[in-house]
Amino acid sequence: MDFKLTDEQRAIRDEVRRFAENEIAPVASEYDVEEKYPYDIVKKAAEMGLTGAHFPVEYGGVGYSSLENAIVTEELFAVDPGIGLCITSAGFGAEAIINFGTEEQKERFLPPIVEGESVMGAAISEPQAGSDVTSVKTRAEKDGDEWVLNGNKMWITNGSVGDYFVVMCETDPDVDDRYSGFSQIIVESDRDGFSADKITGKMGIRASDTAELILDDVRVPEENLVGTRGMGFLQLMQFFDETRTAVAAQGVGIAKGACEQALEYAKEREQFGRSISDFQAIQHKLAEMHTATEAARQLTYKSAWSVDNDEGQLTALASMAKEFASNVATDVTDEAVQIHGGAGFVNDHDVERLYRDAKITQIYEGTTEIQKTIIARELLGKGF
Repeated sequence: MDFKLTDEQRAIRDEVRRFAENEIAPVASEYDVEEKYPYDIVKKAAEMGLTGAHFPVEYGGVGYSSLENAIVTEELFAVDPGIGLCITSAGFGAEAIINFGTEEQKERFLPPIVEGESVMGAAISEPQAGSDVTSVKTRAEKDGDEWVLNGNKMWITNGSVGDYFVVMCETDPDVDDRYSGFSQIIVESDRDGFSADKITGKMGIRASDTAELILDDVRVPEENLVGTRGMGFLQLMQFFDETRTAVAAQGVGIAKGACEQALEYAKEREQFGRSISDFQAIQHKLAEMHTATEAARQLTYKSAWSVDNDEGQLTALASMAKEFASNVATDVTDEAVQIHGGAGFVNDHDVERLYRDAKITQIYEGTTEIQKTIIARELLGKGF
């Protein structure tokens, strides 16, 4: 097995980190406190090819592999998860279009993301439908050559800043198979009947936009259907294998940032006449934090490699990586705050923000509990 990154991958890592430190780090706290979306920074990231970086070259992307995408995510999140998410999620939901969409859909919806002209999202969760996707109640009914959508979506990333969304909805409620009655339909935010209500007061990732979407007789043309009618659930399961690997990379990045800051602070902080890094208790914390982060990185990279190489155990690997890396992120940031002591309890130090940001990795794209269920299901061969 070859664990060495290529020269190109190391160059990507170093370039993204420089961008994050130069463009994001100086303003990260400001965007967190004010809970505002960093339009200008996302535009600069687009100029570097970081929005939709994994999109195919023919649609403006640079064709990054899932492993390279994980590297980008790790470096951005090590500096600031909130703004990092804004950049990496600018094309959230595009996987459905890339994998199942028509050529017209790809040409219309993908290039604007890469160019930094548009932002999109995936509208899945609802007030009563989170972990149980089959509880989705948003309906899409055919009326002539249009779809008419009604319902509301909750906790939608890019909800109030997005230009279009891939909406998971029920199109065939009378089918016997509980997994075959759903479809994904692209909905533009400027359609009549579409509205978004921004959610504020989040614990973390506060620069990233989150909103509730309301669909009130929203009409879209029939060609906005993504792929085959009734196949939305199966499309979504493939989507989760990729996005859960991405969330694992987020967790690795958060842990990496916390490790770096804890190590630096431990070297600088003095108590009892010497650096606190001289004390065995601190040394053990640092050792455990860095070891756990490296273990999470290797599992995440294997999952990312599996996405690109059609590994048969991808679903289990993606859930393993997401579950493990998110736990590492929360544990490592907790220890980083502990090493900082009282200084880590206020936002003068970035570990306070990383600590708050880490929690969401255990929740979105499937909770920690759901990941364990998926892993066990895959081991037992029980399917959905």
